[in-house]
Amino acid sequence: MGLLGLTALEERVYRHFLRNPGTTTEDIHLLFHAPQPEIRAALDRLSGLGVLRAGGQEGTLTAADPEIAVGLLTDRRLSELHHELQQVTRPRHLVEELRAEQGAHSSAGGGVERMTDLAQIRGRIDDLAFFAREEILSVEPYQALTPENIEHARPLDSRCLRRGVRIRSVVLKEALDDPATAAYLRELSAQGAMIRAAPGIAERVLVYDRHTALVPADPADTSRGALVAQEPGLVASILALFEKIWDQATDLDRLLGDPAPDEVSLSPMELEVLKSMCRVTKDEIGARELGVSLRTYRRLVANVLRTLNASNRAHAALLARERRWI
Repeated sequence: MGLLGLTALEERVYRHFLRNPGTTTEDIHLLFHAPQPEIRAALDRLSGLGVLRAGGQEGTLTAADPEIAVGLLTDRRLSELHHELQQVTRPRHLVEELRAEQGAHSSAGGGVERMTDLAQIRGRIDDLAFFAREEILSVEPYQALTPENIEHARPLDSRCLRRGVRIRSVVLKEALDDPATAAYLRELSAQGAMIRAAPGIAERVLVYDRHTALVPADPADTSRGALVAQEPGLVASILALFEKIWDQATDLDRLLGDPAPDEVSLSPMELEVLKSMCRVTKDEIGARELGVSLRTYRRLVANVLRTLNASNRAHAALLARERRWI
């Protein structure tokens, strides 16, 4: 339980009260061969965390149910980690301070950085996707994704969707003619991504959390590098361009059509959610077990119900068993 913030002594004390509910705290330090002040501090902290609670008789303590205890400790630890992440990402002035050490060769103006190395561009895209918190928008006019492209993108895309990051993407309609590309786009859609396609698009746009945009330095020749922009006015114009393209595009489901009954399948994450639905009674517990946000978990539950054409969760479990998915 050290990962959840308990010391070894605190864990031993909690486990003791699990085995011996309602026991007195008097002289308990003798049992653990530890100084009384240390045991008292451990008892006070565990009580403050809600892991230990007052028993039925005065001077006795009872351990909280393990599911409740682990849930409390997990929520507290996640809150601490969220605060730490905010502290780490807050000092953005350090970026400019450190960039000054590089010199001005990479800057194309205030709030705009020009990058020419393709490996560096891919690394920046990966970083922006990894740290995105709310939304990723993209217009990508590729005609097909290579297996290498898909394997590189899959873990980053899945991680974003599991964390509740909204993904909206517009692809070239001709890309849907490639089976591997269409299958991967279906997979993303099943995990919650919103994907549309449009014919004849040539724009390349990536926008992260509506404050950082990446576009080609030369739209006619992508080998000449990319521009990373954070200027509010420029980003707003790129957002407007994306929304115009999005409005004129067609939803992926309408273009690909519904698969035949025998072809209906769940993504790996949806299958885990289906198993969780059959195992736990609360969405909060299921989300915590799978390491996703509650919003993402509920969205995946809705995807499972829709994919199986099930009226409720019990119906979904029955249909899944009939298909031998669980």
